Amino acid sequence: MTQQLMSLAGGAVVLALEGGHDLTAICDASEACVAALLGNKVDPLSEEAWKQKPNLNAIRSLEAVIRVHSKYWGCMQRLASCPESWVPRVPGADAEVEAVTALASLSVGILAEERPSEQLAEEEEPMNL
Repeated sequence: MTQQLMSLAGGAVVLALEGGHDLTAICDASEACVAALLGNKVDPLSEEAWKQKPNLNAIRSLEAVIRVHSKYWGCMQRLASCPESWVPRVPGADAEVEAVTALASLSVGILAEERPSEQLAEEEEPMNL
């Protein structure tokens, strides 16, 4: 995926490492991403990897992301219209999905003090605040 993103972005790609609880997975993923950035040949997934069942929490997160972002991104709407996941529902999981969806729909912003633009000092250009 990293190599595909590089082709779309003309090579301008930034990778950010966010926490995690599985040290082995973080190491493997980081190594694969750096190898892709260096232009090394990336090995395809093994047949064993393709046969693994997806992680239930990952599926729930993706479903919530699709549900929220499909309101704003047309390319996500076809994913939102897919039938519910084949993964069996876990009792109480719907409440968690609703909470994640609600949190994902929140936006955070900073309100700047309103002053006429001529009162802004040169060092206080709006883009520098």
